[in-house]
Amino acid sequence: MPITAKLDEFGKPAWIALIVLGFMVFWPLGLAILAFTLWSGRMGCGYYGSHDHWQRKMDHLQRKMDWMRSKMTGGPRGGSPWGGGMWGGAPTSGNRAFDEYRTETLRRLEDEQREFKDFLERLRMAKDKSEFDQFMAERRNRPAPDAPPPQG
Repeated sequence: MPITAKLDEFGKPAWIALIVLGFMVFWPLGLAILAFTLWSGRMGCGYYGSHDHWQRKMDHLQRKMDWMRSKMTGGPRGGSPWGGGMWGGAPTSGNRAFDEYRTETLRRLEDEQREFKDFLERLRMAKDKSEFDQFMAERRNRPAPDAPPPQG
């Protein structure tokens, strides 16, 4: 069993202890271990550390879009703060061609956002499925605990 897998079993405290020990023995070694733990995501703060990184970004973007949409339509008070339609429609610029273009562009962006969310969901599902299939393959290939070891 590799040392990284063994340390992962013990969790973050083991990695922290290894980093401290590395700095005590030879500071470049400690720095290398620290860089490895951050890069690999074992501390949960590196680039690869969070599997939900993009989901959080998408949720944040969605909240911003909802907030902007509520501002443009006047929110719960009704009516637009910029002189939009009487029923809370998007504000008009006075140029019908531009208003139609803006409406179509916003609709297209919302469609693209929905498609991108669906893509991310399919990507997550495929990753989960491949990890599960790998686990099942390893489990099937492992010898039974009560079977004698093969002689060669």
